[in-house]
Amino acid sequence: MELVGAHSAHTLSASEDVASCAPRARAKEPVTPYTFTPALKREMAPLYERVKHVVTPMEWVHYAPIVKAINELKVKRNAVILAHNYMTPEIFHCVGDFKGDSLQLAKEAARTEADVIVQAGVHFMAETSKLLSPDKTVLIPDPLAGCSLASSITPEDVRALRAAYPGVPIVTYVNTSAAVKAECDITCTSSNAVKIVESLGVPRVLLIPDQYLAKYVQTKTKVEIIAWKGACEVHERFTGEEMNAMREAEPGLKIIAHPECPPDVINASDFTGSTAAMIDWVKTKRPAKVVLVTECSMASNVAAEAPDVEFVRPCNLCPHMKRISLENIYEALLYNRYEVTVDPVVAEKARRAVERMVEASA
Repeated sequence: MELVGAHSAHTLSASEDVASCAPRARAKEPVTPYTFTPALKREMAPLYERVKHVVTPMEWVHYAPIVKAINELKVKRNAVILAHNYMTPEIFHCVGDFKGDSLQLAKEAARTEADVIVQAGVHFMAETSKLLSPDKTVLIPDPLAGCSLASSITPEDVRALRAAYPGVPIVTYVNTSAAVKAECDITCTSSNAVKIVESLGVPRVLLIPDQYLAKYVQTKTKVEIIAWKGACEVHERFTGEEMNAMREAEPGLKIIAHPECPPDVINASDFTGSTAAMIDWVKTKRPAKVVLVTECSMASNVAAEAPDVEFVRPCNLCPHMKRISLENIYEALLYNRYEVTVDPVVAEKARRAVERMVEASA
């Protein structure tokens, strides 16, 4: 496998991948119309039942009024919330209409009949929703919710790769800007990367920008992979040494890793897969004790549905995902705040790359 690249990953500034996100004038901070009363507690009890294993009663006093207000606003505005697996439980289980990994959310964005989509995730996901639902209003609660992978490669980089490797198809992970997708042939997610690479029917592909996903895919296919030196700032911090130490300290522990992790982590794991595959593995296998080697909010979301499983948590938080909160979801709906737009010329080419992925993974 050949490795090429790259700009060092860095935190997004307001002028980078979020440039297409035009905030409206900031209104007065909203005050939800509800307070936590005995009546509200009773009304919201079914929702609390979903998260009671991971959300304390003290936290629920704060969350419940906002959850109620958000769910009412969704009806009023004919809106849906797409909640990524890395959202915190009160978002994921209590206000998310569609939940899952990038591929699942991309498909839901294409199918929804809602007028408004609120992306409870990061900016490239909101752009992807806009690509697949160009006539809908797509909102992101915080325009600075970026991604280290998305900021590790530019459209200029892709054009340089195209020139350096003429005739070699370029597959881009969905964790990229629309402008980067527009320069590529097809997109992929961690759940379908091997399938997408092999669907092209060629001996050699460029798979950008995550070097670790590319290395993992190379172990699953005979297609030669040329990779870019990008990495997820959450997953690259895990080490195989850390996994081995946890296994020694926790007899019987099952280690489940995301393919964005370095190879030594994957080699030390019992199973490797996308966030959706990791969740399915836990729900199906029901291990007594497990560690999900990915963004740590996902463990809380799975724990809410599998209270019989003990989760050991090496907690690496994504600072970008954690910009999304109940409060700014409510503000986005209330004020139609932070609408995501994509230049029509860029959108047409990027949409083609995403639609090819959706068709190939159907």
